[in-house]
Amino acid sequence: MSRLLGVIDAATVMGGLQDLTLNRSVASIPFAGRYRFIDFVLSNMVNSGVDSVAIFPKHQYRSLMDHIGSGKNWDLDRKRDGLFFFPPNFEPNETTSIGSFSRLEQHIEFFKRSHQDYVVIASSYVIANIDFEEALAEHLIHDYDITEVQHNGKSLEIYVISKALLIELIEGRRSSQFISVSDVVKQPLHNFKIGAYDHKDYTAIIDSIPAYLNHSMDLLRHDVWSRLFTQDRPIYTKVKDEPPTKYSSTAQVSNSMIANGADIRGSVENSIVSRAAKIGKGSKVKNCVVMQKSHIGNDCSLEYVILDKDVRVLDGTSLKGTAEQPLVLRKGSVREAAMVKS
Repeated sequence: MSRLLGVIDAATVMGGLQDLTLNRSVASIPFAGRYRFIDFVLSNMVNSGVDSVAIFPKHQYRSLMDHIGSGKNWDLDRKRDGLFFFPPNFEPNETTSIGSFSRLEQHIEFFKRSHQDYVVIASSYVIANIDFEEALAEHLIHDYDITEVQHNGKSLEIYVISKALLIELIEGRRSSQFISVSDVVKQPLHNFKIGAYDHKDYTAIIDSIPAYLNHSMDLLRHDVWSRLFTQDRPIYTKVKDEPPTKYSSTAQVSNSMIANGADIRGSVENSIVSRAAKIGKGSKVKNCVVMQKSHIGNDCSLEYVILDKDVRVLDGTSLKGTAEQPLVLRKGSVREAAMVKS
């Protein structure tokens, strides 16, 4: 029986990702062709033996609920423990920092009824493959009050804490003035013993559009992919039945990830193409992320462009961003070639 209770704080608001969060939460941003951000931390918990996970969203969480469903794809659809989804009550000026006590307090009975003695509270925008059992072991060996998971000294906003202390902090939030677990860790004036667990393997903190594109491109490197997606600690996601990818005789693909159901008739280089996306004949797509069901017409040229879901790029359109400032085409938008005045 697991000693850890999982909490995913999906209430994060990232201004740098605004173009991708107009219709969804940060946790449900598509990544790596067939995954969502939340798949990584949720899979990390399941692979660490966590069999009870609570998700606390705040904004635009319909797509997140649709993706997670009953938790079946993570083996969390069970009678005892399993997956819990706790939409928030409205509270003005509530913090979005990780482990908000006011947000957790709305469901305090969940924590009191849980049989686990320790809690791992995690953000949803970190892409990594972390063993939380190792983090708990570090926590217990050093008798920390709160252990912060870090990578190269930088906080991943993932914390291990005893359930008893968490409940104490939640119930005492008005007198202590602490607003979240993150706040306790960052405040210098208290008597809590704060420690760190260093996750040494590949880690991506995605808090901006350039970071999203650059870390997406990281996945095209075999050394990164093989460290993130391992056989013994797989990353799970919602299963969709799609036909195989279709490559026409005019298709040219190099150093790219192409998901099931895609239709490739043009050239794709250093790019990630999601399920059911289409790239027309004569089109050139380079250093791009093409999300689900987006259609690129014939004779187009795209470089350093992120196409959200259901985008249409009409025939003959040329679009170019840079690695430092990628061009984002918002969900459901249509782009066409600029008219040339005579």
